[in-house]
This record gives sequence, C-alpha cells and structure tokens, in this order.
Amino acid sequence: MPILNPHRLHVINAHLPLLNDHLWYELIADHGVWTSITASHELKVSSDAIPIHSSHAIDHDGKQAKVIDLQGRIALPGLVDMHLHLDKALSLPQVGNRSGTLMEAIVNYSQQAATFTKDEIRERILQTAQMGLQHGTIHMRTHLDIPLGLGREVWQRTVDAALEAKELLRGRVRLQLFPMLSFDEAPEYMTDLASELIKLGMDGLGGCPHLANDPEADIRELFLAAVKLGVPIDLHVDERDDPTIRTIVPIAETTIAHGLTGKVSAGHLCSLSSMPPEDAEPIIELMARAKVGAVTLPAANLYLQGRDDQGPFRRGVTRVQQLLQAGVPTAIGSDNIRDPFHPFGKGDLVQVALLTAYAAHMGSIDDPARLLRMISATPATLMQLTQYGFHPSGAADLVVLDALDPFELLVDGSSSRWVAVDGRWVSATVKERRVNIAPA
Repeated sequence: MPILNPHRLHVINAHLPLLNDHLWYELIADHGVWTSITASHELKVSSDAIPIHSSHAIDHDGKQAKVIDLQGRIALPGLVDMHLHLDKALSLPQVGNRSGTLMEAIVNYSQQAATFTKDEIRERILQTAQMGLQHGTIHMRTHLDIPLGLGREVWQRTVDAALEAKELLRGRVRLQLFPMLSFDEAPEYMTDLASELIKLGMDGLGGCPHLANDPEADIRELFLAAVKLGVPIDLHVDERDDPTIRTIVPIAETTIAHGLTGKVSAGHLCSLSSMPPEDAEPIIELMARAKVGAVTLPAANLYLQGRDDQGPFRRGVTRVQQLLQAGVPTAIGSDNIRDPFHPFGKGDLVQVALLTAYAAHMGSIDDPARLLRMISATPATLMQLTQYGFHPSGAADLVVLDALDPFELLVDGSSSRWVAVDGRWVSATVKERRVNIAPA
C-alpha cells in the first residue's frame, strides 16, 4: 500500500461529536500536531483512501495508508481516565478480600504493601496502562499509595516504580502521578515530603481527608502545601454510606478561600447519595460556586458500598445527574482494577460509562453524548490538558471507535478500536463483526 510520511496523519469522514454531531471531518496532522480540520455536510469520496477496518490501513509497525477513511465512525482526541490506582491494579491474587468491604481492602493491602518489589509495582502500572491504551485511553491520572507507617524504603518503591513507568509509557500514555498524603498529624513533615515528591516528578497532591483523625486540619494543611507548591489537588472524598460525613463542604470552602477554583477535584462523593435532597442540594451548589470537579467511580462504589445495609441497599454512586444539572464538571473514572478494592475491570472507559448510565439513570436521548464527554473532554479540562482536542496546534491524538453515534457506542461497546498518539498509530484492535446466518 502507499505509505505516508510517518510524521503525517490524514483521516477523512470522522464523526467528531465533541465538535459537531451533524458533520463529518477531515483531519490532517504533521509532526504530532493538528494542522488542518475541515468539516463537511456529506461523507467524502476518495479513491486514495483505505477504510480503517481494512488490514491494509495500519500494519503492525504502525505504518499507515496515505489517507484513512473512518466511514463516519466516532473519533475523539483520546479517552481520559483521571482516577486510577495503577500501583494496586492486578494485585488481587496476592491481596484478597473475603468480606468485599472497603475496610478489609485497606487493611489487607497495607499488610501486603511491604512485600511488593519496585519491579512488581512498575509492571502492574505498565500492564494496566497498556490495557487502557488498547481501549482508547491516552491520558491517565493515578493515585499512589504512600504508606508512611511502613518506612521510606517501602513507599519509595511505589514512587520510583511510577516515575519509571511514566517515562516508559512516554509517546503512548500521558501519565499524571498524585501521591495520597495525610497532613493532620505531622503537617510540617508532610509539607516537606510533599515538596520533595513534587520535585521528584509528582504532578499534584492527593489524599483522603474523611479518613483523617482531624479532617479539617488535614484539608487546611494540604491546601497550604498545594498553594505553596503551585500544584492541583485531587482528593478521595466522603467514600462512605454515612450521610453525616461531609468533608466536601470544607474542601469547597477552602478552595474558594485560597483562590483554587478549577484546580481541585473530588472523587467518589458517596455520602451525597445517602443524604436527603434538601441536604445534598446546597452542598452541590457550593461545589458549583467553588468549581470543584467531581469524579464518579461507579464500578468500585457499586461493589463496595452498602455492605452493611439490610435493606433498602445503598449503592454509593454519587448524585451524577444533580451535579451535572448544577453545572459541576463531572467525570467518570475506572478507580480500581482487579485488586482487593474491586476484583473486576479491564481499563475500558466505555464500559464504565455504560455502568454509569445504569447507576445514574442516564438513558434519555441526550445522555449518551453527555456520558461521552464525561470520559473525554470533561476530565481533560479537570486535568488541565491544554493541548487536548481537535484544534490547530493541538496534540494529534486520536481514538477511533467502531460506532457511528454515542448511543450505538454504549449499546455495542466497540470491540474494534484504533489509537494514535502524536500522529502515530500505537494500538489497533480490529475484530470482525458477527454475521447472523438464518437457519435452513
């Protein structure tokens, strides 16, 4: 087949729902950036183009045809998963959880953490990131376990493994690293540690304030450290069935007080779904004013929450629709994958979006498009990915999904996916569609 310069990517008849749901696009990139994006009301016919599902479109070395025809398939500038635990992923065989509860998962993992070598942790990160990449996820944010009680040598393995993995994934997956820290008991030491970790290459600060002995002190000191270091904050927040746990309130208030609007994200928010609407509504309004981003994590929360309920059973998924209606930017994340916190998962954000649709009752005509944004443009904004998107000089990243519209994507799941990073194809999973043959 005619092979194009490897620094050039040229596709036609792309359906770009993030730009316009009723047009088809031609995209051209040179040297890793988009140089031309043109729209048309009709599919383009080109004798030079090869359909993307053809075996001649992309070979195993990532070489490509001169022009690739997407034939109206959905294309996105990469899926974005902003809440993962790549260091813990795939650890289920070593760390079990008989009760299936969050607390046993925390205890069991902490007891095993010292036994994992740096190489084991790095390989888990690499394998899970590659799994996500094959499903179209190009940007990932992983929260890292920092077990201070086990000594520096233990938590340093996770930090070093993550930094090594981030470098090894360069050119395929763009990885952000957020260490989970608790500041309430030794604020000066933790502030110094946070500074050291940022200098080593961490991208922001994470934590879990509702588990601290003094949540408000933890939040106060963590924010002071983040302001001093000039880094964003991404926290695990109120991952409990108890409606009285509301650390999101001081988080939002502190965000406003420090002028960090748009730089703080809150994952889980399970207790919001347990409290009555008259209590939840003002909290959600406060989040909207503070521009605190929300991340719903339905897979782990459906699995872990409500374990002590005898009926009715709470399922833990936050108030997704109310957050969206209030203008709170809300993303979908994978959270844990095949570890004691959640034994399932394969790094497929489309699958998690479908799970969100079920859990949050999102089946109206406009909801599939909303769900698509929640695994792409919204988390990209929350992660401050300035080069994300289809615009001139934007990073030439592309995931092509085997569906013509968001509803079809959720229904059929897209078993075939094609992924390009910086204008270079890095993954192609092509599966033949099943043909039904009528019985004789």
